[in-house]
Amino acid sequence: MPIYIDENKCIGCRACIPACPYGAIDMVDDIATFNESCTSCGACAYACPTGAIVLEMARKGEVDTSQYEGLWVVGEITPEGRMASVTAELLGEGRRLAADLDTDVSVVLMGHEIGDLAKAAAGYGADRVFLVDHPSLARYRTQPFTDVLTGLINTHKPEIVLIGASAMGRDLASRVAARIKAGLTADCTELTINPESRLLEQTRPAFGGNVMATILCEFTRPQMATVRPKVMKPMEFDESREAEVIGVPVSIEEKSIATAVLEVIKDETGSDVNLTEADIIVSGGRGLGDPEHFALIEEFAGLLGGAVGASRATVDAGWIPATHQVGQTGKTVHPKLYIACGISGAVQHLAGMSSSDCIVAINKDPDAPIFNVAHYGIVGDLFEVVPAMIEAIKERRGE
Repeated sequence: MPIYIDENKCIGCRACIPACPYGAIDMVDDIATFNESCTSCGACAYACPTGAIVLEMARKGEVDTSQYEGLWVVGEITPEGRMASVTAELLGEGRRLAADLDTDVSVVLMGHEIGDLAKAAAGYGADRVFLVDHPSLARYRTQPFTDVLTGLINTHKPEIVLIGASAMGRDLASRVAARIKAGLTADCTELTINPESRLLEQTRPAFGGNVMATILCEFTRPQMATVRPKVMKPMEFDESREAEVIGVPVSIEEKSIATAVLEVIKDETGSDVNLTEADIIVSGGRGLGDPEHFALIEEFAGLLGGAVGASRATVDAGWIPATHQVGQTGKTVHPKLYIACGISGAVQHLAGMSSSDCIVAINKDPDAPIFNVAHYGIVGDLFEVVPAMIEAIKERRGE
């Protein structure tokens, strides 16, 4: 993607200089000039008040796809400074896809004081780690992350880029894809390589989960996809694996970023257990009849050491915060045990929990669709069944 400066429009305001994360702009005779560090990330073009910086986009069929090689995973770092589980899952899937392409797997880690995470990325399958460490990247913000990742992609030209379909990933992937005019498939549940065309076949639910659509990005590169957490399985951590670590120097000025993180407020209404990483989840549906009855679900989950989940209907009704929602428009989970209480089993909900290792369904309707995916089904009134199970657990523990 060529980028150039129209000298007739440049007024020498220098607004582009702090906007560039790679320090690629110099002033010569009060006219902005690119140096050899330019990655064509486009950050300066968006900052220029006069439109003097022009970023030209390739049209359909103009991209030389043969120049692109390698599979990238964009890593996500938790507020506690750990590598998010979805990153490990994508690295495991990336290794399988890379084997079909006979290429390597790289991960991009952006944050602050994250050097120790390179070892974790290597152990989960990365051959190469692009490490971008800067104080302005300590918390996710759309603008600096988009600028840095766009520049890296333009410079190294990966063939495939995978990002977790988390709140961060959904925001970042769409921005980067729009910036570089690449194809993007969101919320994928399956990825395969076509052996003849080498294209990434990206499968995701469509039309409310009633159809599985397979999408190809034939004319643009990289081929980008977001993948829901808990859909792919990570490889076993290998302590002996090593990866090439490439430090990426960046120059980011806070005054060039439109947003600032003032405070991080913990959601005190949710379970102490992360829903997407919980081994046990107890979910409630409209069968509870009243938001106050979620106290029963919370007690049950607490005894099991699990997290509280919910159907979309209960979230839409305002019974419980959206952070608990399991399903196509909520969180995709893969616990060892999933207990569905009063949930009929709409396709949207099944899309988010059907891969659980063991599913127990409690519903008074014997024809409820949830029983079609359940390993164990209890036909009965949840207000009789759940209290009986809670009492049995307490008796077993001697409480």
